Amino acid sequence: MSKSLLCPCEDVTSSEVEHAISKGFCDIESVKRFTGFGTGMCQGKQCLNAVARLLEEKSPKKPTPAQLMPFTPRPPLFPTEYGYWASASFDPERAPSGGVPAGIELGPDSLRPAGPVKSKAKIVIIGGGIMGLALAWNLTEQGETDVVVIEKGYLCAGASGRNGGGIRAQWGTPTLISLAQRSIELMKRFARDMSINVWFRQGGYLFLAKSDEVVKKIERGAALHNQHGVPTQIITADAAREIVPQLTMKGVRAAAWNPKDAVIFPWPFMWGYAQQAQKRGVQVETFTDVKGFELSSGKITKVITDRGEIACETVVLAAGAWSPEIAKLAGVHLPNEPHRHEICSSEPLKPFLGPLVSVLDSGLYFSQSMRGEIVGGMGDPREGAALNLGSTSRFLTRYSQALTEQLPQTGRVKILRQWSGPYDVTPDNSPILGKTPKLENLLQMSGFVGHGFMMAPAVAERMAKWMATGESDELFERFTLSRFAEGRMEREDMIIG
Repeated sequence: MSKSLLCPCEDVTSSEVEHAISKGFCDIESVKRFTGFGTGMCQGKQCLNAVARLLEEKSPKKPTPAQLMPFTPRPPLFPTEYGYWASASFDPERAPSGGVPAGIELGPDSLRPAGPVKSKAKIVIIGGGIMGLALAWNLTEQGETDVVVIEKGYLCAGASGRNGGGIRAQWGTPTLISLAQRSIELMKRFARDMSINVWFRQGGYLFLAKSDEVVKKIERGAALHNQHGVPTQIITADAAREIVPQLTMKGVRAAAWNPKDAVIFPWPFMWGYAQQAQKRGVQVETFTDVKGFELSSGKITKVITDRGEIACETVVLAAGAWSPEIAKLAGVHLPNEPHRHEICSSEPLKPFLGPLVSVLDSGLYFSQSMRGEIVGGMGDPREGAALNLGSTSRFLTRYSQALTEQLPQTGRVKILRQWSGPYDVTPDNSPILGKTPKLENLLQMSGFVGHGFMMAPAVAERMAKWMATGESDELFERFTLSRFAEGRMEREDMIIG
């Protein structure tokens, strides 16, 4: 019975759901992200009730109605072909609407754990995304285990669980190139080190350029990459078609190709860090909201949550696009702005697409997961700053038109689900790291635009060492919040999506 199939679309068995419950995932949304159930063709329509029954039977405590509340299926409600959306029209001058809401709005007490948070910790990390969890684990590598991670929702609820999983060393500055190279090294051995499969696939990145301006951009980038040991090549459109024969290369003049770039599956990457950190004593408090801070003599002395206060020595703000609103509670202004970026996934196809492909002129990107889905997105120049996680038909139309222009055979392929996540955008497209002026025990770790996921392993490794040893590190001197007041920018322009 333990091997019975609960989700035929994604081959999720009852034993896998029971394993998720044993790990502490005792609500529908968290189990979905731990097992992948409900993300296939039926959008959970066939398996949701069976998983809810198993939660009722196997959870250590009887789940509340809110914990068993069905998640909102991602639009489109029924699988719909790319060709259908590509034939639709949209107003290119009109700003995107809010779209279909991201999910069911739960009440404030719906999933909050019983009991208070611990009353004292050496380090409190605010944000249970990839940055916060990677930092927590790396701190344990430095011998620091008195750490609490506070997450407002479930693990994978924010941007870290909503991205395409791409990892590339093709960047526009030596610092980000170096960080990405180190991250790729760490991701290669992540499954061995963390005992969890993240489906690492080193298929490369293929950047396509249509305009003279973008061709010059990738040529400058390749020269810089080669100086730092990244084997990027500038190739012709015909040579790019040899790498992916299905591409039309319509309008493409040249391409940048690095076969060592990669893609991984985001969810287990976060679980790996969380579980290994917890084994070493780190407390990860989900469904816990930061309400304020207690300040004294230019320092944070307590973090105030809806589950009690935590006295602490150091606070790290790693909440991504949510960081500015939390920083305000301490009287700190961050210049970060949240910008919605939408993404979607297709039905599974036979493997045919090796690299992640991106048309730099439009921001289109797409890759094929190891389960066979085409996963991709495309930025919208009309998207204004707002913390909006809705999904729009406008995106499906723009994305489908751009995708089918390069891959016409996808016109008959069905879109299974669509979602969005926030880019955490700073004025210079570079992160904010290190100490906060006039509040030095508040450490910043945000502002990574759309590339925090791929930079997290390397950045967290260095930040943990810097915090534990006090050794100088230029990363936490150059990218400080104070640079904006000083008029000192660290510009990065290789942003896609």
